[in-house]
Amino acid sequence: MVYLYLNKNVIKLIYLKKTLLGQQETSFFEKTYEADLVVNGSVANVDLLASAIKEAFTSGGEKAVADRDVSLILPQESFYFLRTLVPVDVAPTAMTSFVFDKARAAFPVSPDDCYTASFVRETTGEKVINFFGINRETLDAFRQALSLIDLKVHSVVPETLAYFKLFEKTLRAEKKENILYLTLEDGTMSGYLFDSYGLLEDKKIELVKTGEEKIETLIKAKVDELAEKNIKLNRLILSGEPSDKVRQDTFTKAVSVWTNPLKRIVPTFYDEYLKLLVVESKKTFPILTFDVCFGAFIFGSENREFSFFRGGVPTKKSSRPALTLPKFGLPKRELLLFVASFALSFLLFLAFSKIKLPNLGEVLTVKTATPTPRPSATPTPTPSFAKEDLKIQVLNGGGVAGKATDVKEILTDKGYLDIITGNADNFDYEKTELQVKKSKSQAYSMVAADLKDYITSPTQTTLAEDETADVVLIIGADFK
Repeated sequence: MVYLYLNKNVIKLIYLKKTLLGQQETSFFEKTYEADLVVNGSVANVDLLASAIKEAFTSGGEKAVADRDVSLILPQESFYFLRTLVPVDVAPTAMTSFVFDKARAAFPVSPDDCYTASFVRETTGEKVINFFGINRETLDAFRQALSLIDLKVHSVVPETLAYFKLFEKTLRAEKKENILYLTLEDGTMSGYLFDSYGLLEDKKIELVKTGEEKIETLIKAKVDELAEKNIKLNRLILSGEPSDKVRQDTFTKAVSVWTNPLKRIVPTFYDEYLKLLVVESKKTFPILTFDVCFGAFIFGSENREFSFFRGGVPTKKSSRPALTLPKFGLPKRELLLFVASFALSFLLFLAFSKIKLPNLGEVLTVKTATPTPRPSATPTPTPSFAKEDLKIQVLNGGGVAGKATDVKEILTDKGYLDIITGNADNFDYEKTELQVKKSKSQAYSMVAADLKDYITSPTQTTLAEDETADVVLIIGADFK
């Protein structure tokens, strides 16, 4: 997967390729251009943007060029934003209509003319929805630029969600905090204001250093300004390469706000993700430069239900399908077959042991068996759909790291295009399972035939018609 960040005249890209050991082979690219590529959150020029992205992919290495799927990270100004507290009396099924009614009053355009997605945060007794909308023409222009170089937008992530994901695990459910996330660059600082529920204000905060003025002085002035608006900051998070030189204790004292450099947060709370990244020549991944891309990687891994291409408000904590069959250490069908074959073998042994063999002198009469004609095979009806039209969800149910991605690549080589991956509700699946909608029942034999080199006779179950996927493949321990 390629994580591509676009903002004004800046492009940042990281390419992640899963290895056989479950790690992510990593390459990256960054460049600041003279001309603006994105203006006010929209594409300035489609051809110019396509050319710049092509350069980024080429510089990112041959493997990045080969990957066609892009997770597109866009600046917050590309989106309309609504944040609302959900009343306790709103039923989950009415959540989407509730939020859309709010958005119609808050957005400058109708949410029906936007691609929309929601990020939900729950703490003790409260649920807050962060609702994002992007004008269809705006996003379609980005997609057009990528399509000119044969790239496909797999997902879209607002930069603010990528930043929030980098400190979400430091938040405590019982404590509400106001947090300022700032990226330091040479002479400038920019960022956003968050709290424990997500983005608090969608207006970007930009501070410009002049002369010998210290950055602590600029930030302290902003802290005081927010205090006058009854917004007391509890924490300041610093990113960007200059933040590597910041001393936490002295900086905290200078700005009167507890300061957390990002370089200290990530190894403590997101080390499992950081260890996955394998950089060429054993270099250290530049997290302070590519923080937004790294945050989008974590967000995509943990919030799979977030999608601008599905819309609405998720009512479930997970997009993983509910499973209907009980799990056994030894599959039930195989156990019954074993018992039946053992009993049959025992009965045959008893029967043959009582048969008396004829004398050798007796003449044996040999009868010629009349062959029984085989029934003619019934032709399999041609499916009413093509492989590329099937929506397939591949879930790792065996616990082998990277297995779902490996199976996705196998299916892609077989001609399936619309595939997403994830983890099953547990890793105890002994036997691979294929869940198929009744309306797409022929997909079982189609997928099973394409996977015959890896699995024989996967368990078939029925998938609910209201599920997003047409086929859910849960990989068990028996998958080769």
